[in-house]
Amino acid sequence: MAKHTSNGLQVSSEIGRLRRLLVHSPDSGLGKVVPSKAQDWLFEDIVHLATIRRKEYDFYTKILLYFLDPEKIKGNLKKIDDTKSKRNFYKPDNADFFKSDKVIELQWLLADILGDHEIKLKLVSSVCAIEGCSYETQKELLGLDAVNLAKIFISGTLNDDKMLFAPIPNFIFTRDIGIIINNFVLLNKPAKKARTREALIVKYIFYNHFFFKDYLNNIIELPDTNHHFLLPKDVDEKKVTLEGGDVMVMSKDHLLIGVSERTTMEAAHQAINILFEKNVVKKITIVKIPKKRDYMHIDTVFTQVKRNVWVMLGVFSKKAIKHEDADAVQRILEGSRKEDKLKIIRFRKKDIENPEYFDNLEDLLIDISENDLGSKEKVKFIYSGNNEFPFDAREQWTDSCNLLALKEGVVLGYDRNDKTVEAFKENGFEVVHAHELIDNFESGKIDPDDMKDTLILMPSAELSRARGGFHCMSMPLFRDEI
Repeated sequence: MAKHTSNGLQVSSEIGRLRRLLVHSPDSGLGKVVPSKAQDWLFEDIVHLATIRRKEYDFYTKILLYFLDPEKIKGNLKKIDDTKSKRNFYKPDNADFFKSDKVIELQWLLADILGDHEIKLKLVSSVCAIEGCSYETQKELLGLDAVNLAKIFISGTLNDDKMLFAPIPNFIFTRDIGIIINNFVLLNKPAKKARTREALIVKYIFYNHFFFKDYLNNIIELPDTNHHFLLPKDVDEKKVTLEGGDVMVMSKDHLLIGVSERTTMEAAHQAINILFEKNVVKKITIVKIPKKRDYMHIDTVFTQVKRNVWVMLGVFSKKAIKHEDADAVQRILEGSRKEDKLKIIRFRKKDIENPEYFDNLEDLLIDISENDLGSKEKVKFIYSGNNEFPFDAREQWTDSCNLLALKEGVVLGYDRNDKTVEAFKENGFEVVHAHELIDNFESGKIDPDDMKDTLILMPSAELSRARGGFHCMSMPLFRDEI
């Protein structure tokens, strides 16, 4: 099993300088999603794999490497982009793969642990049990080498043409598999059957890979409720499902947990109890949003840009919550729809019986900026679609609020959200396209460490159709303290 240098696990904010993260490059399974199964596999549409890889995600990989592991790329860009190489630099199963211990590929880690025969036996048995494989298929999988077996577990395909089981196309959204809270690992419990294999694979990686060996006592799994298997299928509130897109680390003492389409109130309940019991944080704020596909997780409706700057969907703003533009009849009718209401409750470990309530998202985020992060500057909100209908809803759907901070004030987002880009410019941010920035990194014209207040626009025609932004496509393992 390969060994990697490690600076440990440490994430105590959403905006500290990113030093290490988990990612997964789009694999061949994405190219096998068919229309009849797309929604079962949590996709709204089928996507074009070659475009996602070559014209979109590869830019993400390059940007991450320039920021986190420049030795892997700087000075080699021309060679890497040589078409004769057939993208070997980006392929986890190829000998020329970049193998960074800063920009860490999950498929590479999976292949590492499958080099251990005992782990291989257990994981093959577990996957075959989940997928209902035949005994012959199980024997066939056990005969494969670790690199090819890792590829099959993710893509579902043997030798690029024989499908053994469904792919796991959502594996590119590594945020959802778990979250690092200070130096603890909170593993997910996926809401949808399509992500069961993901959770199994990730559990094995965290418990068995050398990289995480010093943190085995810091891995947290939420227990199911008593007799959960006896509950009717429609009793959602008692199910324990949690995904990383609903968990945000605001400071070393403060955690946000979203209750959404994918994370249940019971999961939030379990998480509060266990995280307080283990002294992971001192306060936890629950942000309950409507259970709608439009929102999915809380990181689809807001993310942090700087200590005092947030991007968010205006429907959750003070004005929207108070219905200031509505007449009396509209206020009464809309106020009666409890399922559409935002609910924000904060619990403190030292006084759990007396929670604090917030009326709207802006008040919560202002409180975080001022009291958790000590910001003395005025708190600013950049709204999806520049808060103009219908652009606010359209651009939120294509992840205008789902941004990844590489460092405070420097964030990655999609190039298609034009009105949101306007809002960033109006708030003093420089806007640069990924391909231009990469050229400037390679020439030495720009140093990542010198960048401030910048929105980096990533190509997104196909990636955005997969329904996740760069916050979704990252699981930070280490951030500098802010």
